[in-house]
Amino acid sequence: MHWIEAVVLGIVQGLTEFLPISSTGHVRVIPALFGWQDPGAAFSAVIQLGTMAAVLIYFQRDIRRITAAWVIGLWNKDVRRTPDSIAGWYIVLGTIPVVVFGFAFRHQISSGARSLTIVAAALVVGGVLMLVVDRIAKLERTIESLNRRDAIIIGFAQALALIPGVSRSGSTIVMGMLVGFDRTTAARFSFLLSIPAVVLSGLFELKDVGEGGGPAWGMTIVATLFAFAIGYASIAFLLRYLVRHSLAAFAVYRIAFGILILVLAAAGTIS
Repeated sequence: MHWIEAVVLGIVQGLTEFLPISSTGHVRVIPALFGWQDPGAAFSAVIQLGTMAAVLIYFQRDIRRITAAWVIGLWNKDVRRTPDSIAGWYIVLGTIPVVVFGFAFRHQISSGARSLTIVAAALVVGGVLMLVVDRIAKLERTIESLNRRDAIIIGFAQALALIPGVSRSGSTIVMGMLVGFDRTTAARFSFLLSIPAVVLSGLFELKDVGEGGGPAWGMTIVATLFAFAIGYASIAFLLRYLVRHSLAAFAVYRIAFGILILVLAAAGTIS
């Protein structure tokens, strides 16, 4: 990997981690379009730590409040019943599916699941579902109505994003909307829910950085820093955008991009 590749992929990661268009899919497809080597699952997972740092800073007040209430609630029954403590438990509960499935299918995720055909199909199917849900969702609920059932359902949606092209933010935001949350609430819970899963995934893959001919530490750090800077701006943009807009533009982009990948792959232009 050259420095320019690390910078480009870091920017791509930052732009696409929070927009519902699949960061992992783009980090897999962009190198193929430019004729670069696939950076691998370890690189993709580790540079997501940069975008998670952006989440930690952007939502630092919420995170401090929820974390403090959850920890204190472990031994204080009164605090345990507060909305912040309960939200902490729901984040833990929603993280379990992606941890279980991520560990069980870790070998498939790093190999077969990175097929361009799978990425393209996931982009197209996800885009179609996004259009459907955007049309039928009631969008009436706020974060105060979050319950255990919601956490489990959205948690399983997050596990689907282990398939490159699905989009972690896309699957969780769409599922949040499907159970009735407004778009901004669904996005905020999606970002908070992502923290444990993405951090655990990134830390788990740290040991594989530079292995098997993958990008070395220097390139990975550069990409991570760019992912952090661009990711912070992406969070702010998406939360403002969803106040007045639907997911239709992202859905159309996903479908068009997925079809383009299928056409180029079928023609042998990318592989």
